[in-house]
Amino acid sequence: MSTEAEHIPVTVPPPPPYAPWTGEPPARTPAPDILTRPGTRRRTASAVCAVLGFGLIAGAAAGSWLTAGPPERTAAQKAYQRGGTRWRQVPVDELFPRTVHGAGAGPGGADRDWERVGVAPESDCAAGFDPPLTRELAPAGCRRLLRATYADATATTVTTVGLLVTEATQDRMRELRKRFAAQGLDERPDLMPHPYAPPGTVAERFGDAQRASWRIEVLPDLPAVVYAVTGFTDGRTGTPPQAAAQAVAPGATTAPAQAGLGHDAMALTGLLARGYRRAAEVPEGGR
Repeated sequence: MSTEAEHIPVTVPPPPPYAPWTGEPPARTPAPDILTRPGTRRRTASAVCAVLGFGLIAGAAAGSWLTAGPPERTAAQKAYQRGGTRWRQVPVDELFPRTVHGAGAGPGGADRDWERVGVAPESDCAAGFDPPLTRELAPAGCRRLLRATYADATATTVTTVGLLVTEATQDRMRELRKRFAAQGLDERPDLMPHPYAPPGTVAERFGDAQRASWRIEVLPDLPAVVYAVTGFTDGRTGTPPQAAAQAVAPGATTAPAQAGLGHDAMALTGLLARGYRRAAEVPEGGR
């Protein structure tokens, strides 16, 4: 993450050549009339060669298509590779904008606005996760962890958003995403990420005890995990934490739901995921 602006081919072998015909059929098997009439054998051989030649050409064309792959798939693979390093070139203000407006992003479709209050130094993953979450994310590896914290327009709630750039293949990221969904790992309170509390800001009292809602999303199209964790700026504790997906459900009446903390987590993780997809040039439909 730049701090100055702070932001196969599988070669399909050709079909083996057919062995040339080296003689007449055995004498015990009389040839059909079509092969014994004068001039017919020559025409038949020509027709057979034409059919075989067409087959070889068609096979080579099919092999070429299989080797190249559909254009959109190739673009998606390139974007995935870019996703492992693009964080180094993206200005911090592009990855984590100074201000964010979420039209209809709050409870009941209300607008929400956030201001960035701090950006954490680039780090490894020990700074962002407790051991239980670290173990769950370990199959993907940790290349870099980028984080920033936002306050809402009233300065009463704060949200830390994070981008974990992994070392995993796309297949492994898809496996990890499926496991998180199947086992409900993104809704377990013991797997909440750590907040980042920049000193001297309204978020300086935002510690682990103040966490009230969170979201974790494993991206299937990039080597990345995005997350958010939210709480209050007044340092209050004792709020039973609730996963963002539950806090934004219709009829939710918990404190995180009523304060819009789930909406904050959902909106800001979505913003971060979309921004990094743009930076890596993920094609539309490449997910």
